[in-house]
This record gives sequence, structure tokens and C-alpha cells, in this order.
Amino acid sequence: MIHAEGLSSAEVRAEDRRLIWHSWTAQDQELPLAVAGGEGSWVWDFEGERYLDFSSQLVNTNLGHQHPAVIAAIRHQAAILTTAAPTVAVASRNQAAASILDVSPDHFEKVFFTGGGTDAVENAIRMARGHTGRRKVLSAYRSYHGNTGISIAATGDPRRIGNEFATDHVHFFRPHPYRSSFWSESPEQETTRALEHLRQVIEFEGGESIAAVLLETVLGSGGVVPPTPGYLPGVRRLCDEFGIQLILDEVMVGFARTGSWWAFEHYDVVPDLVTFAKGVNSGYVPLGGVLVPGHYTQSFTERNYPGGLTYMGHPLACASAVASIRAMHAEGVVAHAAALGHEVLGPGLRDLRDRFEVVGDVRGIGAFWALEFVTGPDSRAPVPAAQVQQLGRSLLQRGILALIVANRLHVAPPCNITGRDAQRGIALIADAVSEVWEG
Repeated sequence: MIHAEGLSSAEVRAEDRRLIWHSWTAQDQELPLAVAGGEGSWVWDFEGERYLDFSSQLVNTNLGHQHPAVIAAIRHQAAILTTAAPTVAVASRNQAAASILDVSPDHFEKVFFTGGGTDAVENAIRMARGHTGRRKVLSAYRSYHGNTGISIAATGDPRRIGNEFATDHVHFFRPHPYRSSFWSESPEQETTRALEHLRQVIEFEGGESIAAVLLETVLGSGGVVPPTPGYLPGVRRLCDEFGIQLILDEVMVGFARTGSWWAFEHYDVVPDLVTFAKGVNSGYVPLGGVLVPGHYTQSFTERNYPGGLTYMGHPLACASAVASIRAMHAEGVVAHAAALGHEVLGPGLRDLRDRFEVVGDVRGIGAFWALEFVTGPDSRAPVPAAQVQQLGRSLLQRGILALIVANRLHVAPPCNITGRDAQRGIALIADAVSEVWEG
């Protein structure tokens, strides 16, 4: 167990409060957990207290913490070349692009690298607008696409409020059977009505003015909601009918998270552009990007592409991506994540729904799940936020790092977590739910 010497958790938390401006929160928040180190699916504080990371931090450590092959690749690259401008050719950048394209449909021929997910979305939208000559972008309510100018305007959850400075963004409702906007009685009916709703939005906005439809393949921080049967192929058909580009945001769900290399592989659809980040290298060094089809090159053959970043395809980040993808191949991580969902997380979390009335719905795929807490199975009214925050504190006391969003607990452990640790996490969730709601 390795961590900084001579420090206490209390000292690190106090310095954090004094020096760090935190995102998405009031600045008088509770003092955060002080993390001193980690390995695999576990982290620990400065006193050596261990915590099972059941959220992969922010759903990005797909290979867990301190994977030795990835750490070794970063060290090796640092000894060769630590940084390079995007205007020069770099071997690790080429290798990363080749590795990513190797696990992608043949439709994609190039990779535009970014520093993370939000700038990947920004550039995918910029590409679609430049390729089509159109401006409008349609995206879903409840979605989250990042916190820079264009991506936060495309975001459909309330975090965009106060940040809406970009123009030509329109929102629509996507399927959500548990909280349907369409009064549907089945997932299939939800699909039909959601597609008709989207068609109407396209027609009223003017299909000829719309550059792209942007969707999270699986709705992420808005609730972990997989698409209903036939929805994404239906969106693809609508986009083709109106000449609209389909951008799928796989920042949270790419690279084994759903039990496949790309979440869209589950749903019989190939998008025009794909954004990625997080799991491509478990977040060890900031990296994101856009999968770009070959025909997009024709739109920018004789005119400049109007986008660029100093740290595009950073050598250390690219080396870590190559090592991460190799490790996923060698260790069977994609298949493991699929089995984890089918055999451990899915059954275990559904059992909690059967045991506790407060668990209204369980949704997910692979190593990506959510429990939604309600006051009753009929009303489906969200439980008070204070109770869910209490659940988070109870889980922390039991040694579980949890991701609490609104009235939900998101369960997204590392994709290579052992079955035993996953079962341990579910058992501790059961104990915490019982404590909070049954006393």
C-alpha cells in the first residue's frame, strides 16, 4: 500500500478546502474523502482505510487503479518523448489511433484526438456542421455531453442552465420506459412513440437545417437508461431520410463498459461520428477523441478544419491508450464485463429491487447500472435527496465509494473487478439501504 509519507487524511482534506475550487457543487460542501493510493478495484486513505471503488471514480477507470502494464507504458514513453505538438508526427499517437480503429467498424478511418470527452463532443459537432453546411444540433433531455461551450448547450439536464451561450441547439425526449414522456405501456410502444416525437421535432425545426442528432448510446449520468428495442436503428433511418449526421457519445460507455468495445454494437446501428474518452485509457492521462469516417476527409481536403488543441494526442496519453487496449485484449476484459452484467451485477441488483420497495427500478448493461429510489412502487415519486445522500454516507462508512445522482445510485465498478468484489459491493449496498430506509 503506497501513499504520500507524513500526511494525514484530515490535513489533505483541509488543504483541499483551502486551495481547490470544486466543480458542480457549492464550495461549502462536505470535506471530500482523501485518497492516498489505489490498486485494482480499491483505493485507500492516508490511514490505510480501504474503499471498494464501485463508481470507477467518474466511470472512467475501466481497468481499475494502477494497472501495471499501463503504468509501465507511461513510464516508457516518458523516457522517450514526454510531449509533442499536434503539428508533428508521433509514433505513440499513430499506434493509439491504429489500436482504436482496430476495435471499431471499418466505416471509420481516422481519429481526431482531444484532451477529454467535452472537447470530443465539441469537435464532433464542428465536423458535422462543416460536413453538412447546416447549423442545428438535436440532443436529448436528461443527457450530459460536457461542460464547455457547445457541449454544455447540447446537454439536456439542468446543468446547462446558466451555461447556454452557444446557439442552434434543440432538445427532445428519448425513450425512458420507467419515466416515460409518452405514456407508453411497453418498451416497444415507447420506441414507436419516441421516434414519432423525434420525427415531429425534425419536421418542425426543418430537416434541411439540422446538422446532427447527438445521443448518448446509453443515457449515462441522466439515469443509466439503455435504448429501447429498435430505437437507435429508427433514429438512424430518420437521420438518413433527412440527410442528418448521427453522432453517438460513447465517452462513458466505450471500451468494455457495456460488455463490448462500443455500446452501439449491441443495438444494430453504425453512427456517422463517435466520441470517446474515459475508458480508452482508464483516465490515467487525459485523452478523448472522435472516430471519423473516410468520406469526411473530402469536406476538408482544400479548406482548413476549424479546430485544434495543443495537447491533441499527447504522447503519454496515447501510450497509455495503446497499453490499455492491449490489456483489455490480453485479459478478456470485454467478455468479463459482459459476464459481470449477466451473472453478478444484473441479478444481484434486481434482487435488491425485489427485497426493498424503495428500489423502484434497476437498469443497466455490462458494468454500468443504476438503482432508482422511490417513495412507493405505484407513485414512483423520487425519494428526498437528503435520504439518498444519507445512503452515500452509509456506503462510505461501509467502505464503498458510490456515485449518487439525484435519487439514484449508479453502480459502475472497474470492468475487470472480480466477481467476489462485485458481490461484496452488492451486499454492502443492501446493508446500507436497509439501514437508511428500514432503520
